[in-house]
Amino acid sequence: MMGLPCQFATVDVVSVLGTDQNVTQHVTKWSIDAEGVRQRLSDRNMQQSDVTVELYDKGVSETLEELHDDGEDAVSLDIDTIKFALHQHEYVFVHFYAGWCSHCRDLAPTWEMLAEVMDSAADEHLDEQIESSAHSPDYTDEEYNEAKSLLKPVFIGKADCVMHKQLCMEQGVRAYPTLRLFVDGKRHRTGDYAGDRTVIGLTAYLKLIEEEHKEGTDKMVTVDKALDVAKDMMSISDEEAEWAEKMKAKKHKLTQMWKDEDHPGCQMSGFLLVDRVPGNFRIQARSKSHDLAAHMTNVSHEIHHLSFGDHKVLINLLDRGELKGVSDSLSKSLSPMDGNVYITHNLHEAHHHYLKVITTNFKDANLPSYARRITKDGVLRGYQILQNSQLSLYRNDIVPEAKFTYDLSPISVSYRKTSRHWYDYMTSVLAIVGGTFTIVGMFESSIHTLGKPRVGERSLLNRCVN
Repeated sequence: MMGLPCQFATVDVVSVLGTDQNVTQHVTKWSIDAEGVRQRLSDRNMQQSDVTVELYDKGVSETLEELHDDGEDAVSLDIDTIKFALHQHEYVFVHFYAGWCSHCRDLAPTWEMLAEVMDSAADEHLDEQIESSAHSPDYTDEEYNEAKSLLKPVFIGKADCVMHKQLCMEQGVRAYPTLRLFVDGKRHRTGDYAGDRTVIGLTAYLKLIEEEHKEGTDKMVTVDKALDVAKDMMSISDEEAEWAEKMKAKKHKLTQMWKDEDHPGCQMSGFLLVDRVPGNFRIQARSKSHDLAAHMTNVSHEIHHLSFGDHKVLINLLDRGELKGVSDSLSKSLSPMDGNVYITHNLHEAHHHYLKVITTNFKDANLPSYARRITKDGVLRGYQILQNSQLSLYRNDIVPEAKFTYDLSPISVSYRKTSRHWYDYMTSVLAIVGGTFTIVGMFESSIHTLGKPRVGERSLLNRCVN
């Protein structure tokens, strides 16, 4: 998959029997960079329970409307104001969302609470500066708010991708919610936030990033104050907060050298268990913690190998020429799509493939001795594929998918070598000998008949002799 990250790539199998199963657990996924080079580490299974995250903070009991009673702390951004925010603030944390996204609606109160935490931390920091100042400045409300905004440990913003579609397309947002941190005006190298979406978890992550960014400098770390505020507001004990920080630091060490923009695609390899009935399997974008943006989903793909059944022994026999009377094109027909590339250049489209699977049997007598020993019923089976592909269009609200529809042919092809019994051979030999004897006898009789003189000729011959 050239444009689908491994974190979203899943495989589903559906058959006419009603079987619908997710088989991603049988598939290994490797992230690939922009040049198509596979990276060293493979992606974890999407179905494993140890990679689940908290989708929102259940400790935030207020609704979004109640949190907005004293004003919105998370600042709404558009394509112009985000540039100003990135220029004005050292750390900018943005929530890219869509109004129809259920995960975004669940996260909204948590995100607003995080913004209030940063706002309260800035209040405390500014009050400490005023108290420590020899001459307490006389701020107006506007000046106080401006000074406080400059002291915010992290600027918390949000962008509606439905209203500001161009902004989200420029940022490459393909799933909602996307939580993206910018440091010094640039996207942080660790990529989008993928941890627990709790106030403590988010704040601990920001503290960790700030400590790493300011390490070796004389700049003061300020997010630790926000973490203290978060603990007070969320009624979290010091032990729980310390545990959250340690877990966040451990996960951060594993991913700090990972750059999402360098790994836009995913190489998938494995096997699928399918019923012996018509069905299909699909490679699609899906996430338990995100809603996908259909217009940003590209399922262009290259097929390195696709076949039905285990063909290792059969391919080996074909390559060595040990199967007599078999077409040279048989090996190619077992996996005709190998090496094919299917690229989509426009939005809301994907390639669909239709496969007719033909069972091909090689009987025991036609196999070498070593191949006979590994067959269960004396038959080595292969599955030839007749394939046809076409480009399909999708509605604007449907996420495209690479679909492979297969159907088993009612006609099978069988190769077998037959041999005659010894008595059949002897019968044929005797028949040949008998036939030869009969023909020779007829030929001899004909010659004898033609060479025998008639009565009149014999009398004339006798007179001449006398």
